[in-house]
Amino acid sequence: MRKFIIKRLIISVFILILVSFLVYVLMRCLPTSYLEQVARQKSMTPGSKSFEEWMEQLSATYGMDKGIFAGFIAWCGKALRGDFGDSWKWTVPVIQKFKESVWISFVMGGIAFLLEILIAIPLGIIAATKQYSKTDYTITVVALACFSLPTFFFASLMKLVFSVKLGWFDLGGLIGRNYEQLSAAARVGDKAMHLVLPIITLVVINIGYLMRYTRTNMLEVLNADYIRTARAKGVSEHKVIYYHAFRNTLIPLVTMLGGSLPGLFAGALITETLYSIPGIGYTSYQSMVAGDIPFSMFYLVFLAILTLLGNLISDILYAVVDPRVRIE
Repeated sequence: MRKFIIKRLIISVFILILVSFLVYVLMRCLPTSYLEQVARQKSMTPGSKSFEEWMEQLSATYGMDKGIFAGFIAWCGKALRGDFGDSWKWTVPVIQKFKESVWISFVMGGIAFLLEILIAIPLGIIAATKQYSKTDYTITVVALACFSLPTFFFASLMKLVFSVKLGWFDLGGLIGRNYEQLSAAARVGDKAMHLVLPIITLVVINIGYLMRYTRTNMLEVLNADYIRTARAKGVSEHKVIYYHAFRNTLIPLVTMLGGSLPGLFAGALITETLYSIPGIGYTSYQSMVAGDIPFSMFYLVFLAILTLLGNLISDILYAVVDPRVRIE
């Protein structure tokens, strides 16, 4: 196992370097440039320098006057020292802006992820154990409806019903109008109330796939020979389902759940935008639209690291959930 982990880490480093270079090339080829916007605004000031002169000055300031290979090597050198530069759009260090926005998305995504597991997996098991019954058909229809709903439609419907019609929640934002006058505990409650609808949206949109995935794998295991043998020996149905069958269903589930790690930090772009939540998804989108190369580079490379880490965790967990699986 130790040799396997070391080998995978070495391979991951090479993959990360390649992915970082490709991302850097794409960032340098963006059609929209924040530097061009700033240079154009400054050149329009009476008595100012020309657009070309401002572009030359700004490019030298932000290191954009170098070639792609030279610029990438310079970026890697700074990144290894923990220096990812200043965000062009937000005018603060990249790490600072990342810390300000990532935890909002992490809390929202983490709560939604736990709710998805607690709801979808039990319902998937129930649907599999009651195959072709009314319960199975009901859960299947609900699952199909959930992952068929467009995010923008369901979020707009939630806002219409619970914000406009009932008035239970604000239309958007992370804080209310009187946030500054609230106590510390009330401020936490105010933020929590603003995250209710976004979390419900994330759960409903993502829960259908997990329910169907659990049901399909559970049915495959329940039809295995060793399950029929266990039932023939008189083992209770509860033990057959939740001890023998469910443990083997965990193997494909671990793969999917391990790959969900990047999603906890990636943010939900559409959901955050519709509810005006300043999370990392919405922040990264605004940065890319503005041509903010420093922030976009850091964010995309960060997601690449999480993806590689999630795949490694999935492989390791194989041996944890199933003793028959051993990595030699």
